[in-house]
Amino acid sequence: MLVLEVGFKLDKDLKYYQQILKNHNAVNCRNCETHDIYYTQKDNLDNLSENEMKNSCVRLRLTKRLNGKTWSYRFQNFNLYSSKYKSIFNLEDSFKVNKFTYKYYLKKLERKGFKKIFDTYKVDYQYSIGNMKSRIQLQDIKDIGLLLYYDNPDLYELSLEEQRKKLIDELNNYGFDFKYSELGLDKLRTLYYKKEMYSKNQNGK
Repeated sequence: MLVLEVGFKLDKDLKYYQQILKNHNAVNCRNCETHDIYYTQKDNLDNLSENEMKNSCVRLRLTKRLNGKTWSYRFQNFNLYSSKYKSIFNLEDSFKVNKFTYKYYLKKLERKGFKKIFDTYKVDYQYSIGNMKSRIQLQDIKDIGLLLYYDNPDLYELSLEEQRKKLIDELNNYGFDFKYSELGLDKLRTLYYKKEMYSKNQNGK
């Protein structure tokens, strides 16, 4: 099974795209703030794809409802990075901590040679249309700009190129105007190289 996600950089303001979605009966089902901090053991992440960069890191994710007061804390990618960390931490790949205990796990990571490589913040507006299994996400990402992210689990059995075309067709049916030739922006690669980096697949799952 292959998973493709598009992540198109948008050139108009948030309200413009929210109106497009509203015009196509989209429901705004979730708005949240997310602060992601990535740690890696690798000396560098040169020549890696967006997905490979993400999977080379353990991520500490802080989330809360937009304008909310309480952050939730979760570590992600422990087992995805290496199965040995399950025995070290005796925890699942993705597990919750709190504002006090997360420092304990960070110290464990530091003792294993991990260092912080990315520190990102975004506001995420999620929309659903009909019975879609995924969400259209409008993400305002600090130091990058406004991006639209979308994937569709019903397409995962198709080739990456077929998925991409069908995702673009679906988004265009919802009022957008993307071209097959248009590349998506890779968030981590852009932050890493300090210039905009593009590819056909923004899959960060």
